[in-house]
Amino acid sequence: MLKEGLSAEKRMIVSGNDTAKSYGSGTVEVLATPAMIALMESAAVACVEGHLEEGQNSLGTGIDIKHTAASPVGVEVSTRATICRVDGRLLVFHVEAWDTVEKIGDGTHTRFIVDENRFLSRADAKKDNHV
Repeated sequence: MLKEGLSAEKRMIVSGNDTAKSYGSGTVEVLATPAMIALMESAAVACVEGHLEEGQNSLGTGIDIKHTAASPVGVEVSTRATICRVDGRLLVFHVEAWDTVEKIGDGTHTRFIVDENRFLSRADAKKDNHV
């Protein structure tokens, strides 16, 4: 059962593929904000894993993040996602990130629980209607 307080963590070592320069979100060789956010979302996905009913999935619907410190290539980064609110199918997470020296980011992330087959069917219908 999904409830407030559930949490999960994810870790990574910053590689050249994870940098702002590689992502095109900047020109320096430090952890890109989009890479940090992806790791935070991965922690949120891990948090709900095993708690959804068969045929359900969760989808990211919002993110409000501050990236407050740089992390160079080779440094380990850890993220934690903690459910702070469950409102029907809406899940709100507090997310945080640290490298081996300091806290590097935090904020909120929202996910919505969907019926996976229905969701994919609606998404696939767009293929028939594209210009």
